[in-house]
Amino acid sequence: MAERATIKVSREVRDHLAQVARERGVTLRQLVEQLAGRQQTEAQIAERAAANREAARQVIGVAISDEEFARTPDALLRLYRLAAEREAQG
Repeated sequence: MAERATIKVSREVRDHLAQVARERGVTLRQLVEQLAGRQQTEAQIAERAAANREAARQVIGVAISDEEFARTPDALLRLYRLAAEREAQG
């Protein structure tokens, strides 16, 4: 069994989380573990962004620098939309 720890929150927050857990049919501990599992660290976010940029470079066949991606924050979204449109066209 994993080592346990205590997280101190206000009663209001505890009661709210307990209600959410009851509604979902899980324990408060399970709910907190689920919520924590969905949150990415800054390092994980950066790693995913780097992987997405590399995948985009391979798909379009152009060496775009990280700085160029940074200047066009929605570049990946545009590429995903373009890819979806092409896929829909067959």
